[in-house]
Amino acid sequence: MNPQLRRLLLDLGPLVVFFATVRLFGLITATGVFMVLVAAALVAGYVLEKRISPIALFSAAVVLVFGGLTLYLQNGVFVKIKPTFTYGVFCAVLLGGLAFNRLFIKYALSFEFEMPDSTWRTLTWRFGIFFGCLALFNEFAWRNLSDANWALSKIAALIVTFLFAMAQTPILLKHMPQEKSGE
Repeated sequence: MNPQLRRLLLDLGPLVVFFATVRLFGLITATGVFMVLVAAALVAGYVLEKRISPIALFSAAVVLVFGGLTLYLQNGVFVKIKPTFTYGVFCAVLLGGLAFNRLFIKYALSFEFEMPDSTWRTLTWRFGIFFGCLALFNEFAWRNLSDANWALSKIAALIVTFLFAMAQTPILLKHMPQEKSGE
């Protein structure tokens, strides 16, 4: 299987099942299923790729903590605020890093792109603000929508994230390493 497709399935598979399970069986049951699938995807990713992405590990830990609170207390608020927490941490790390002249997004993407620090700084600002907006969106959604509609809002957030990332393509393509001729 194509490595990018495999990674996409490992990352998005548990989410797709979560959304369907919320609709069919409710938020509490979906949270338990989601926790199991996220842990399984983390293990499968390690077995297949011999590494664990720090972001995947962080996300799995947050799912297990907030999901565990949801199941233990039988209160769906905890799983609903998990995206706010996650997006908030990403926002704080990226924008907070700028305050200390750290370009944390560079560490995540530098294996693919060689860009001047000014370009990394631009991307850091963009993604930091974007994650802050997603955190605010989730806060609005979980407080004002039914469980099923909140789950749909997560699909909307995924689509918006994909579109936002695609909108960054021109700046990334501009700095794509060129293949050397004759190799």
